[in-house]
Amino acid sequence: MARASEVLATGNLNGGLPDSAAVLTALSVPLFVVDAEGHISFVNQATEQFFASSRNSLVGRPLLSLLSEDSPVVGLVQQVRDGGHSVSESGVTLSSPKIGSHFVSIDAAVMTDLPGSVVVSIHERSIARKIDHQLVHRNAARSVTAMAAMLAHEVKNPLSGIRGAAQLLEQNADPEDHQLTRLICEEADRIVALVDRMEMFSDQRPLAREAVNIHVVLEHVRRLAESGFARHLRFVETYDPSLPPVYGNRDLLIQAILNLVKNAAEAAPQDGGEITLSTRYQQGVRLAVPGSGARIDLPLTLIVQDNGPGIPEDLQPHLFDPFVTTKSGGSGLGLALVAKIVGDHGGVVEFDSKPRRTAFRVMLPMAPSNSETGAAAPEGKSA
Repeated sequence: MARASEVLATGNLNGGLPDSAAVLTALSVPLFVVDAEGHISFVNQATEQFFASSRNSLVGRPLLSLLSEDSPVVGLVQQVRDGGHSVSESGVTLSSPKIGSHFVSIDAAVMTDLPGSVVVSIHERSIARKIDHQLVHRNAARSVTAMAAMLAHEVKNPLSGIRGAAQLLEQNADPEDHQLTRLICEEADRIVALVDRMEMFSDQRPLAREAVNIHVVLEHVRRLAESGFARHLRFVETYDPSLPPVYGNRDLLIQAILNLVKNAAEAAPQDGGEITLSTRYQQGVRLAVPGSGARIDLPLTLIVQDNGPGIPEDLQPHLFDPFVTTKSGGSGLGLALVAKIVGDHGGVVEFDSKPRRTAFRVMLPMAPSNSETGAAAPEGKSA
């Protein structure tokens, strides 16, 4: 049997592109192959840099000589061999005296042409990305929580007095002054509504969770959108009919997804605007739970995608922060609230954006088997 390195070097991987080894070698992310005996059989240049070793010293070397037996990489390689499917894990730390400490996500996949061989890629994440993926912007949510508590006391009470005074003035005001008193009342109501939205961040009660059919939630959101703010847009639905139920709170999931769809509707063009709603099962996606060694499975993914102009690059790192918005007159609380709701479910929300394609992905936990109600896609809505 040819070694994985020979397959890659001769270009026989995935159809036999003659320059496949050069392409893989040039990738900026560490990529290597572990053969059936647990030895490294191929590395690219980024892997050499990651392990601070040359190709000659890495190829043929046991993986366990580089990483400890309890390393997430070793565990994922074994998981791929046992299950025969690709596995991804986000939010893990690789460390050793030689390589130092790296916060990464790891992808591992079976090589069908080489039984027992597993290809592994490592994607380094910055501290900012660590916060994005593990804490789901909870620090930002906490800042809104503190501000909401202050505003509720320091702003809402005086506004109530101002509104009451304006109503009293209106009773004795000349007709031409009624417009001003009504303006005072309307602006006071607008500020109170904004504070009420912020107060939602201060709700720290445990979620009332149950098995939720996510396709029913998506259909409900679509109907709301089509009857109101998105009536001019085309909806495309690609649902996985075999998706099991989400373990969550139906009302909060509706609120989060409705915010994502509303943002997509505002970004999509007036002519030819399109929103795609999709679901899929991603077996093997796991997230490290902060402050513990536990990991939560997040196999259920829903995606809200639009064909708008995309999110400006300078805003992308801060998109889930409160008061950050691309909309004129927007409060910048919609996506921060989405991040809080998804985080409270133990999930992850992330996005990719480029012109004519912005996709928000929400990864959520599956309901325990004893509470399953079924989450098949509505008839005619499967992928």
